[in-house]
Amino acid sequence: MTSDDEMQEQQPNQDALLDKLEAYFPGRFVRKDLTQRIKEGANVPTYVLEFLLGQYASGSDPVTIERGVENVKKTLANNYVRPDEAEKIKSKIREVGSHTVIDRLQVYLNSTADRYEAAFSNLNLVGVPIDERYVQDYERLLVGGIWSIVRLSYDHESIDHFIIEQLTPVQVPAIQMSEVYEARPHFTTDEWVDLLLRSIGMEPSEFDQRVKWLLISRLIPFVENNYNLVELGPRGTGKSHVYKELSPNTILVSGGQTTVANLFYNMARREVGLVGMWDAVAFDEVAGINFKDQDGIQIMKDYMASGSFVRGRNEIQADAGMVFVGNINQSVDVMLRTSNLFEPFPPAMGTDTAFLDRIHNYLPGWEIPKYKPAFFTNGYGLITDYLAEVMRELRKTGYGDVIEDYFALGNQLNQRDTIAVRKTVSGMIKLLFPDGQFTKDEVAEVLAFALEMRRRVKEQLKKIGGMEFYDVNFSYIDRETGEETYVTVPEQGSATLIPVGIEKPGFVYTVQYDEAERVSLFKLETTKAPGSGKLDKTGIGSNRAAREAMDTAMRYLLVNYNQIDQRMMPMKHAYAIHVTNLNSNETSEHLSLATFIALISISVERPTLDSMVVLGEMSLGGSIGKVDNLADMLQVAQDSGAKNVLLPASAMAQMATVPPELMGAFTWVTYKDVEDAAFKAFGLS
Repeated sequence: MTSDDEMQEQQPNQDALLDKLEAYFPGRFVRKDLTQRIKEGANVPTYVLEFLLGQYASGSDPVTIERGVENVKKTLANNYVRPDEAEKIKSKIREVGSHTVIDRLQVYLNSTADRYEAAFSNLNLVGVPIDERYVQDYERLLVGGIWSIVRLSYDHESIDHFIIEQLTPVQVPAIQMSEVYEARPHFTTDEWVDLLLRSIGMEPSEFDQRVKWLLISRLIPFVENNYNLVELGPRGTGKSHVYKELSPNTILVSGGQTTVANLFYNMARREVGLVGMWDAVAFDEVAGINFKDQDGIQIMKDYMASGSFVRGRNEIQADAGMVFVGNINQSVDVMLRTSNLFEPFPPAMGTDTAFLDRIHNYLPGWEIPKYKPAFFTNGYGLITDYLAEVMRELRKTGYGDVIEDYFALGNQLNQRDTIAVRKTVSGMIKLLFPDGQFTKDEVAEVLAFALEMRRRVKEQLKKIGGMEFYDVNFSYIDRETGEETYVTVPEQGSATLIPVGIEKPGFVYTVQYDEAERVSLFKLETTKAPGSGKLDKTGIGSNRAAREAMDTAMRYLLVNYNQIDQRMMPMKHAYAIHVTNLNSNETSEHLSLATFIALISISVERPTLDSMVVLGEMSLGGSIGKVDNLADMLQVAQDSGAKNVLLPASAMAQMATVPPELMGAFTWVTYKDVEDAAFKAFGLS
């Protein structure tokens, strides 16, 4: 039992939150530590226990709470059906004549007998007739079943013997959303976040703002239809807990083994599977996911993309989201260097870019600390089942279009990226601002979060699938000011366009004028394969001048490679370079020298200097062109995060035009000709 002194030691705003709960959610909240006190010995979900606590121990009066806890314990001891005691309970009902049980019921229509029949989960009873009024009042009995308090009697003369005299769902049967909409404005956003966390059993004072948002984002599949989420991280961070314990509307598939019939559609019975019964289907331990059917993953891909699938002649629609949780057994840094963040998935999924591209949110589970006792709250929160029903009602609304009121998405987001970001924005808005009242700054914060969660997916797709997924520089544009803000993922490095540290071989940054005569940062990403000295160019559209500039670099390399490293043998390789303007969607015709250095870098498998940009261009004869407006180019380089600048020696004459703060911002690496540039780009004199 928690003492009064311990309660007073809680976060200072707890009393204020309690006052607001009593004012705006009377009878809808409980003290969360009570659940753990009575959970031992009764293997029932949290939402069942809190329903009972809401009946007997709601409010803040200590005497009422203690009396209520004892009533709940007695109710569970006398009425909860343990699977190993099923026969004992059935015998008791027969001998005594009637008994009240707490069990999970699912109802089926027996069309042959023209009646509804109930199946009890733990009591192991099937075919028990049930009055149709219960089915009409509680339709969820037909869809996945619900926990209930049931008064059962026994009739020796009836062929059915067991009779349901009374049924009361151990779940909130109905809610009024107006209660939530009217209450939300009386809570600050910080208070509401804390209330959500306490409602799922966590103590917000133990977490920073970042972790709070990550914990809350686990709930997006509860409020957003067809939302696909991945969370991989260390053990002991509660990844699967929310999908098993916090709502009667989600299901956790343990072990990963499933079938198309179980998950999607049973052709023999003509019944929709789990996706039609639940709001979210979560797979625990992604490494063990395995379909017994060969077409299982393909059907899952179709469903994750459209919310529908075809079985036989029928196209079936469903709203359940797909959630994949699992463990990462090594550090994220190691995984990023040696493989990718989808590596824990089974090979059939982890290498299938079409499957992975359908994921809306990769939640970084490694940022959530391992649970310890202090993380579990002793404070007050909404009854879990009440919160679950509120979240289910919120699935009927959508806020994905609120972005358009204030912002436009950057040009590197494709259609799937846009859909994913909109869904995440919609889900977070519903959770944080269920009344639909929010500011532009609050939308910006949610939007940046959504872009990060989707970019994490795209960054890994880029590692797995190559150039098809190279557009990863996600951004949003303020419609009022035109300001563009780029969003990165923390594990990729800094928040600048040029990441801190050594890049991969073949990756080169250059600052040049684009087609619209704007100074822009360009990124060249290069791959090679066996071939015959050809260069494939992407990202430059139909710009002939850009194509010719890159071809100039390739032709010069084919003729002069032995002056740099005779082992390169470029005529025996095929190269591919993808060009990205990281500041706009225009390309440039000034890419010759950057292309030349990128080709050498991938050929000798050597990266360029740390955070380096290349300035200048070359001709087919190897001469170096003039750099115009050096100060402007250096400003873009600094804003982008450059630390080293490779520039022609002739450009040093313009240094008088460069502001002093830019002069000291870089390490200067000068070159006199093409070959000199090639050596110095890699730190060789």
